[in-house]
Amino acid sequence: MSKFAVAGATGRLGRHVVDVLTERGHHVVPMSRATGVDVVTGEGLAQALAGAEGIIDVASWHGSEQEAATEFFRVSARNLHEASRQAGVARITAASIIGADKATAGFLAAKKVHEELLLAGPLPVRLLRAAQFHEFVGQLLDWQQSDVVHLPALPTQLVACRTVAEELVDLAVAHQDPGPPIPEIAGPRKEIMADAARLLAARRGIEVVGVDGSGMPDAEIAAAGAFLPSPHAKLTGPTFVEWLDAQEG
Repeated sequence: MSKFAVAGATGRLGRHVVDVLTERGHHVVPMSRATGVDVVTGEGLAQALAGAEGIIDVASWHGSEQEAATEFFRVSARNLHEASRQAGVARITAASIIGADKATAGFLAAKKVHEELLLAGPLPVRLLRAAQFHEFVGQLLDWQQSDVVHLPALPTQLVACRTVAEELVDLAVAHQDPGPPIPEIAGPRKEIMADAARLLAARRGIEVVGVDGSGMPDAEIAAAGAFLPSPHAKLTGPTFVEWLDAQEG
């Protein structure tokens, strides 16, 4: 089996990537500040990448500010490419977000820059664009910290983190590059974000009010479906309700 370094290993998606790799018998090097590896300062990168066949990059910025997120992705992409080149790593496989290529503002626009910088680097890069995670719904409720939460009534196709992690590992270990178009993964059904959040909120005793998304980055094109999966996307469960029931099982 192969050795993989996982950037962002302790994050929401990274934890699942580490689990999937481990379950499949691969040697995993978790990379995060908690493990002494910093993709921004470069601390610990050389040691972590020694002998690694590939990197799976799921490191992300903790906020939604476009400028700060863009700077994080700019520096991390440069450092991962340089350290990987010196270590003899074969390729980088990275997670992105469906619709990032269409974004003009906000966090998604920062991910667009991230994609471009990764693809422009010296190492081969494979990207997987994913829909918003099931887990993101609870985060939206947490951010407002209120008994009445206002969320956008915008279309989405939520997918489970574990499902994305499995697809990302499949992509990382595949012998053949998928080539264009960039692969996508999303959940099995189109949903409205506010409606999905209402299901979770009801279990928490919280009220969700759907709003039109005015003032949000790219709300108009989001409402038109710009961030929904393309026809070539892989659609797979569980649905949000199935996932929610499993969390409480």
